[in-house]
Amino acid sequence: MFVVLALIIASVILLIFFKNWKIVLATMTIVIINVVWVLGLIEVFGYQITILTGILPPLIIVIVVENCIFLLNKYHSEIIKHGNKIKSLTRVVIFIGNANLLTNATTAAGFAAFIVTGNQVLIEFGVVASLSILMAYVLTLFLIPIFFSFLSPPHPKHTSHLDKGIVSRIVEKIVFIVQNYRTIIYVITVVFVLIGFYGISLLKTTGNIVDDIPHRDPLYKDLMFLEKHFKGVMPLEISIDTKKPRGVLKLSTIKRIDQLQEVLSGYPELSKPLSVAEVVKFAKQAFYGGNEAMYSLPNSQEKNFIMRYVPDAKSGKRTIINSFVDTSMQVTRISVQMANIGTNDIQRIKDELRPKIDSIFPPDKYNVTITGASVVFLKGTKYLIKNLLTSLILALIAISILMALLFTSARMIVISMTPNLLPQIMTAAMMGFLAISIKPSTILIFSIALGISVDNAIHFLSRYRLQLRLNEWNIKVSVINALRETGFSMVYSSVVLFFGFSIFTLSTFGGTEAMGYLIAFTLLIALLSNLFLLPSLLLTLDKRITTKKFSEPLLEIFDEEIDIELDELRIEGIDTRGSA
Repeated sequence: MFVVLALIIASVILLIFFKNWKIVLATMTIVIINVVWVLGLIEVFGYQITILTGILPPLIIVIVVENCIFLLNKYHSEIIKHGNKIKSLTRVVIFIGNANLLTNATTAAGFAAFIVTGNQVLIEFGVVASLSILMAYVLTLFLIPIFFSFLSPPHPKHTSHLDKGIVSRIVEKIVFIVQNYRTIIYVITVVFVLIGFYGISLLKTTGNIVDDIPHRDPLYKDLMFLEKHFKGVMPLEISIDTKKPRGVLKLSTIKRIDQLQEVLSGYPELSKPLSVAEVVKFAKQAFYGGNEAMYSLPNSQEKNFIMRYVPDAKSGKRTIINSFVDTSMQVTRISVQMANIGTNDIQRIKDELRPKIDSIFPPDKYNVTITGASVVFLKGTKYLIKNLLTSLILALIAISILMALLFTSARMIVISMTPNLLPQIMTAAMMGFLAISIKPSTILIFSIALGISVDNAIHFLSRYRLQLRLNEWNIKVSVINALRETGFSMVYSSVVLFFGFSIFTLSTFGGTEAMGYLIAFTLLIALLSNLFLLPSLLLTLDKRITTKKFSEPLLEIFDEEIDIELDELRIEGIDTRGSA
């Protein structure tokens, strides 16, 4: 469903912007080829379709369309300049190819950061996503020029979107605001940052086992019914090692188990505990003819003959005793069901129980372990959050290194990253205001969004550097020209990405739904930040950040002034008849 929706949304947006069915069909052809590549990579690596790898096809669709938009806008702008189709397509490859390489590399880095998490599902997601994005770059860079070399040059009405129209008026309005109201832009930015930090202070790191199951789903309703009437279904187990064979059958051990069960009964989040102590109590009640008043532990005189009624774990038959003890009668467990509470409450209960357990079961005589699905979920959540935070830091470092290839000036790297950290702050703030907790299904969006949001900054700054050469280091003229030139593609691509990720909000799985609206919000803020804040910073800081190093990149983007005049080239005929 998501793939179909992504194709429909991308096609409609492309048709609205470019007003040309040929562009839509060519782009959709490239998109379908890339989707096939994604599915092929999943099969080649022997991976399964999971919740995360299942969202890759629609995700790749919007990323491919973004690549195509930057290439097509450059193609149209070149056609407007000189009308030479082959020269235009060549310049598309030369001028946009390197910038697109870097934008796709940073996006891939955002996904590749999941490889270090240690979680197999996230590792598979990171591997396939990063390779698919790099393949998307290669395919778009090759296929766009190939397809359009066979088509006739675009009609003037198909390139009119660069000179007039809503987006053109929006870009000119942005240019006017950046030139005349930079102080207001900075004030608004500071206010948003302060609001952002306050929102971040409201964030909570927690999660529930069934958090991402939709509340309308029958499974969730059944779980809530069981929680209401039986205090939950999430297992919490307490394993007790007596360190001696048949140590479980000692009356002193059974009394300690019963004492711990009384402690557990004091927690409203927990159900009635079950253990070997309950089996012994039932045995005593059965001995006295089912008298309910005799449902208690036997005394020292009753123990010897009542314990004979307890089933033998070594009898070879599966009995109730096998559910609580091992065959040597050395290790036993207390089984409790826990309500659907958050990880913070699970940790609180675990921390409170430990000293009480140690007071009942001396550590020198007993090994007591708190385990069960609830505790495993707690530890797994902490582990994932820690590793996802690490992956976010690694993504930030990797993206900075990649940007250093294009912008060798450290100051320029800092300036380019600043507008793209603001969306991260605002997204975290929105999560705080809306009480959306930090958990594995929400924290992974930051690496993804960071890798995608820097694309606009890279395209803008690459054009800015080129404009500096063309305008003899006139910073003001270069900033405005770069903003006018890249503004269209930034708006077009961000609109596609926004609506492309918004389709995930239709998912019934909470994690996918959250990823949809959180990344869409992040990309919207990133667009505004790169359109207003980034050029404002360049104009204000002026020559203090635009140093000579900025014009000497490791990854070269060619200068239009030294570009070969391809319209003067001729195809030379070759005599293939051979000599007599």
